[in-house]
Amino acid sequence: MGFFTSARTRKIKPAKRITGSVRLPGDKSISHRYAMLAAVAEGTSEVRSFSSSADCQSTLDCLKKLGVKIERHNQDITIHGARLRGLRQPAGTLDAGNSGSTMRMLSGILAGQSFRSVIVGDASLACRPMKRIIDPLTQMGARVQASQDGLPPLEIEGGRLKPISYELPVPSAQVKTAILLAGLYAEGETEVVEPTATRDHTEIALEQMGADIGRHGRTIAIRGLLEKGAQLEAKKFYVPSDISAAAFFIVAGLLVPDSNLVLQNVGLNPTRTAILDLLVRMGGRVKTLDVDSIGGELVGNIHLENSVLAGGEISSAAVPGWIDELPVLAVLGTQTQHGLAFHGAAELRVKESDRLKAVADNLRRMGAVVEEFHDGLSLTGKQALHGAEIESYGDHRIAMAFAIAGLVAQGTTLIRDSRCVEISFPDFFDVLGRAAEPK
Repeated sequence: MGFFTSARTRKIKPAKRITGSVRLPGDKSISHRYAMLAAVAEGTSEVRSFSSSADCQSTLDCLKKLGVKIERHNQDITIHGARLRGLRQPAGTLDAGNSGSTMRMLSGILAGQSFRSVIVGDASLACRPMKRIIDPLTQMGARVQASQDGLPPLEIEGGRLKPISYELPVPSAQVKTAILLAGLYAEGETEVVEPTATRDHTEIALEQMGADIGRHGRTIAIRGLLEKGAQLEAKKFYVPSDISAAAFFIVAGLLVPDSNLVLQNVGLNPTRTAILDLLVRMGGRVKTLDVDSIGGELVGNIHLENSVLAGGEISSAAVPGWIDELPVLAVLGTQTQHGLAFHGAAELRVKESDRLKAVADNLRRMGAVVEEFHDGLSLTGKQALHGAEIESYGDHRIAMAFAIAGLVAQGTTLIRDSRCVEISFPDFFDVLGRAAEPK
């Protein structure tokens, strides 16, 4: 790992190869959901390989303020469930930090409580849209107030909820989850209709814990538990490695010459593996090995070798399936034979940063030709990148994507405010440094 420096600005030098067997942190999306559901279950749940991210710690901190007893030993946690109506009113505000997942999904549970709560976040989260959860939760009977334009903080006055049938205006697993969690408290059946399928970790976990979940095409239904006096059942959970974190290593393994890399115990939920299908279609030497099902989630190893990639166009319909991976896919696009283009990704402009702008600006700093649209990017292939000073904009996925760009660039790349990776992957630079052999 000699080509990395442990400072606020990280120095990245070109890599000769990426090799070895790598274990990545627990999946953020799954960790959030297991923690929230275990908190309102009956009994004690154990969660192994819980995410090391700051975002998931924000979820645990909020749950503790709601009276949930949580014990943590490294990446294993024990949660003593408070039952559906057993949370207590927090003494102060709930701080979601940088985590939109925490704020949006936890709001679904808070909507069913008999008290008032306020959720705040950091400066970045305070600029992210919350009207998408305010509307359905209000329709269900909760009183939710936000600042101007539906931005955080959120003030939620929970209570008795009624079931609704709600069609999501944009694909969002977080909004779907907020509605399904609120549906646990409604008397009757709540339905969510998706424009396109999004990650279904919530549905799987709810089924594992005894909830009545129905799936009919693009419609997911949940029947409230309280009307029949039921509770979620505590479970022992295992969190697979995060495929969104794996995406950076997948791209590195395909782009860096002479690479031969294995990623261990990665979550292979079919709603999350579109990136693997895309890269195989492009000519990527990607294999999934030793696949098994643990707690309803598919888990396996991913083997990668350096590949010549064709590139191509990502359809707008497919974009929601890899919205988190698009920044690093844009980096990959500059190294393909025919380039890469995508539309339908306007959602990237309201993430931790304006990711479309951040990607375009930073690639241009590295000498790349990029065309930026209101909802996408077009990247010419076979581009020679050169080292540059990269602005992370405090966004973990931008910092990690351009660390990978630095591995295939000529010269040294400097990534400013690199500590933002702690939001999702605190050990990212250390793990990458152990796998990457410098030139």
